[in-house]
Amino acid sequence: MTPQTLSETTPGRDLKRRFVWVGLAMVAGMVALAVQLYRLQITQGEEYAAKSVANFVKEVRLRADRGLIKDRRGTILVDSRPSFDAFVTPAFCTNCADQVLPHLGELLGWDDSTRKKVEDQVKAARRTAPFHPLPVRIDLTRDEYDRINARRDILDGVDVVPVPHRNYRTSSVLSHVLGYMNEITTEELERLRAEGARYALGDYIGRRGLERYFESTLRGTDGVRKEVVNARGRVLEEFSDKLGADAVVPSRPGNNLVLSIDMRLQEEAERAFPGAAGSVVAVDVRTGLIRAVVSRPGFDPNLLTGRITPSQMASLAKDPLQPMINRISADHFSPGSTFKVVTALAAYKSGLFRPETVVTCPGGYRLGSRVWRCHKDSGHGPVNGRTALQYSCDTWYYKVADTLGLDPIAEMGKALGLGSPTGIGVLAEVPGIMPSTEYHNKASPGGYTKGMALNSAIGQGDDNVTPLQMAMVYAAIANGGTLYKPQLVERIEGLDGEFLQQFDPQVVNTVEIPEAHRKAVLEGLVATAMVPGGTAYRAMVQSGLKDVTVAGKTGTAQVASLGAVRLKTHQMDFFQRDHAWFAGFAPADNPEIAVVVINEHGGHGGADAAPTAMAVIKKYFDLKKEDAAQPPPRQNTPYVSTLPDAPSVQDVLTRVAAGGDDAVAD
Repeated sequence: MTPQTLSETTPGRDLKRRFVWVGLAMVAGMVALAVQLYRLQITQGEEYAAKSVANFVKEVRLRADRGLIKDRRGTILVDSRPSFDAFVTPAFCTNCADQVLPHLGELLGWDDSTRKKVEDQVKAARRTAPFHPLPVRIDLTRDEYDRINARRDILDGVDVVPVPHRNYRTSSVLSHVLGYMNEITTEELERLRAEGARYALGDYIGRRGLERYFESTLRGTDGVRKEVVNARGRVLEEFSDKLGADAVVPSRPGNNLVLSIDMRLQEEAERAFPGAAGSVVAVDVRTGLIRAVVSRPGFDPNLLTGRITPSQMASLAKDPLQPMINRISADHFSPGSTFKVVTALAAYKSGLFRPETVVTCPGGYRLGSRVWRCHKDSGHGPVNGRTALQYSCDTWYYKVADTLGLDPIAEMGKALGLGSPTGIGVLAEVPGIMPSTEYHNKASPGGYTKGMALNSAIGQGDDNVTPLQMAMVYAAIANGGTLYKPQLVERIEGLDGEFLQQFDPQVVNTVEIPEAHRKAVLEGLVATAMVPGGTAYRAMVQSGLKDVTVAGKTGTAQVASLGAVRLKTHQMDFFQRDHAWFAGFAPADNPEIAVVVINEHGGHGGADAAPTAMAVIKKYFDLKKEDAAQPPPRQNTPYVSTLPDAPSVQDVLTRVAAGGDDAVAD
């Protein structure tokens, strides 16, 4: 027997070492198998379980049509139009980043940034909602639709789905009232889901105006259709037909809004308004229902709801006239002489002034070392409360402010709703400013001085009102002191026109206006429009109004400080020109409608705002006669615009330069 050395191994020891390595390999394999099983069954178990079901039955969402928006006579202003959109379902999108999305991007002409954005969205959706179709392109053109369908063999997980899209038939008209829609954000989605609302990533939601305020009313209930699919998401028609009657749950459209707006009156307001920027509000003084409302410039809701380009968004943002701002209630202005009705009522309420109180106007009013100019440099001579309104004499109101101070004027303004939102709800609002002594002591350097009262008395200084507020002020004076909440919607209807909800008039405040005081103000307002020499008389005559007595007040609100020499409107830069106002109502003896016009940087109230108001008032009464003689129109007729394009700033400047200024300044 040959002896072994220490360096040699025995066969038994070698075999034992092999068993150890085999055992370690088996243990490693078991661990790897366990980790993989844990990943498949625990970590991603829900996804794969759902995918196994999805290999057999897939639920397709049937999107509901959004409710219609109609004018008060049933003319359709907003409806839905058919559109084909491209969707990607992450769970079925195999080789998504490397093959599907690059091919899809080529077919749709995506640039690198768009493709990267879509890739990130699909990647995020793969983690959070892998079986939910994600919209990657809306409003496919016919060519895009054909190209995608022709390459379906390499576009796993890509579907082209018919989707209803919002269709705004009025273009930029009423855009601030109607609002628009765009894609829901992740934060909104989480909040709405927590509240129980059924939204999904990629859904569109109402923004601004009626679309936002009545989102839950307009939004319908989606349906579902079950389909048998394979592992790549392709429909197996031969099996889908065997799912039975429960395979389809139809969608239910949203409810319809019927507005208080009459598009015939709206068109006249749009046509008659000469400004590049400004607002018109026409309201029923007996109910607070708005019959026409212009906010110019507007925007095209179809553009914002659809595929707006970065350059188009930049153009909207950089436009100096700021078309995205709602001039009706979200912007405020000095009201100029239209505010004088508030000062007059405060003067009469104090008992220190009566309609017969005479103040002599030499062309201004001296307070201390300063002379406060009247708009008529040569003066109006002796004027009382009635003729001060008729001729818009500033000096009479300076005397009131010097005697009373600011607070009685502010109290009357606040009672009539100034300095507070109207509560319309549908539109964003600013409260405006109705300054008082306390306000100036807090906000003005050096605190309140009496000169501030003189400014406020004629609607200048820190006085700021929205056109909607001023419309409600004149409506309250017209009806004897009832301040209504303005409303844009008369009722809500179901799909087939069935009545669901009526919006009744809502009283905000009742202002005690003695009849003698109201009569004195009314006489001054009537003289302004109906008596030669009144600042709105020329506009009334030129309008062709017959058998209707108009009560109204013109106003010209300063934008820039007056220089030593008054410049003509056409001599001034557009943004330095005064705002032109008119506020009034008709018929004076039994008022029905109040109309307020502000023509931003328009010039003078008598020449550049009053004619629009007179045209709207005339149209209102012409339509009243027409409706009394004819049967009601057929409901659900789509609106077709006949309006010309709104004027540009250059159009306005050219017209003013050619026509000069009106002889009546205010």
